[in-house]
Amino acid sequence: MRITRLLTASAAAVATATAALAATVPAPGAALAASSTAQATFGQAGSGQAGGEQAGHGRDIQVRRGHPDVRVPVVVKGGGEALVDLDAAAPGTDWAAKGGESAVVSIYVDERYATDLVVSGDQPLHRQLALGELRAGPHTLRLRFAAERSASGSGSVRLDDVTVTTYRPGTADYLALRFAPIVYGRNLAELGSPYQNATTDTPLIAWHETAPGSAPGRTKLTYSLIWSNEDGGTNTPALMARWGRTTDIEWIYDVEVDEHGRRVPGSDTYQAANHQTLHFSGTYEGDHALLETCTSNNNMCDKVDDPMRFFLSALQTRPAGQAREAVMDANPWTYQIMAKEMLREGKIEAPSATTPATPEVSDQRDYLYAVVTKTTDRANNGSSWVGVSLGVRLKNGDTVYVSNHVDPTWSIQRDDPAATTVELPPGTTAGDIAEITANRVAVGTDTGAVVHVTGITRGFLLGQDYRPQQSFLTWSGDVALDAATPTAVVWRR
Repeated sequence: MRITRLLTASAAAVATATAALAATVPAPGAALAASSTAQATFGQAGSGQAGGEQAGHGRDIQVRRGHPDVRVPVVVKGGGEALVDLDAAAPGTDWAAKGGESAVVSIYVDERYATDLVVSGDQPLHRQLALGELRAGPHTLRLRFAAERSASGSGSVRLDDVTVTTYRPGTADYLALRFAPIVYGRNLAELGSPYQNATTDTPLIAWHETAPGSAPGRTKLTYSLIWSNEDGGTNTPALMARWGRTTDIEWIYDVEVDEHGRRVPGSDTYQAANHQTLHFSGTYEGDHALLETCTSNNNMCDKVDDPMRFFLSALQTRPAGQAREAVMDANPWTYQIMAKEMLREGKIEAPSATTPATPEVSDQRDYLYAVVTKTTDRANNGSSWVGVSLGVRLKNGDTVYVSNHVDPTWSIQRDDPAATTVELPPGTTAGDIAEITANRVAVGTDTGAVVHVTGITRGFLLGQDYRPQQSFLTWSGDVALDAATPTAVVWRR
């Protein structure tokens, strides 16, 4: 395939080049041709925003099985850490369909393998991936249909609104992108092929957080990742009760940088098997640590050997004081992927009138998804602790449905903002909910701890498409729960 125009990026703090390309199928014996248009604009970097210029818009790129790789020229006038934004669809695939889960596009920059893109479904989904450092000058993106990693029935991936953005040195965004790790796929033999992350526990979203470092002038950068599920670790019903989801969310890597933006040698650590924090002793690509998912519950190793590679953009960050699930809320498609994986893997119990009374996970559209804030008046760890569950009563009865399914260990122990779910009868709507209670739950020997429940920051159900509906539930206050008063109504319609 021949691309007829170059894409030009501006030399501003952020340079954005948008390419939307359409290939047509030629007549027999004719050469395959492509037309292109380019739109160059200034985007936002850090706190700055600049004006820009525009040069038209085109159509989509088709990356096809059995066809030549698609090559997209890009000219960057202002170098920096680069991201690519795009809308992706793979006709004939469905994350809920065994054997038809996804199609994979491998993305190369100047023949350097940058990342895989796992695409599922025929509806376009916006994704943002990292490309690493791009210097000023011409570059080429090569897009390969990775047939060996894709469902056998998949034939193409459609990419639209492909945008390459470079973040220049001297900005907070550049710093976060410069040290973001690259995560190689998982290849545990008992869980499938070396390409298993194309069908299970696939990486979805990455983000970063910043905090003061261990010495004056230092900044600590922490990177986290969301996978579609975890094949090991916490069981599925407990995930829903204790964490409010069946995705897996883990911090994977942190590093300190000095006042000049340089990595402090020996400061970087990663989350290893059994949730250990170990010093990173692996290799770097530029300043990007190379890690690999190497356990069934998505912990890391610092030695890599898997053929798949995920260089997700870590530009996003978690809003202060919010649960980690706020990143999922900002990317609502992650709930849809989560639910489809549960359906395909047979982890959803058959619907019936009695499903709310069983601990097994039912249709994930039958749950209230809530986030609770609380504090405990003393140390709250060890084998004996005091947690909180949420209860929901509907307008049509006196039954109270509780988030922990009456298993004390599935209550919320942590005092960080905590997501949880409450299983409700099939077909329940937000308007059916009459009141919400907070319940003190003792695990082991009652320690006498007093729990102050101070807020519910969101509450929603999933729609028919498994995406969050609008939150209808917020509450703030302070109710004290103790052994004498273990339950309080915190919200009433």
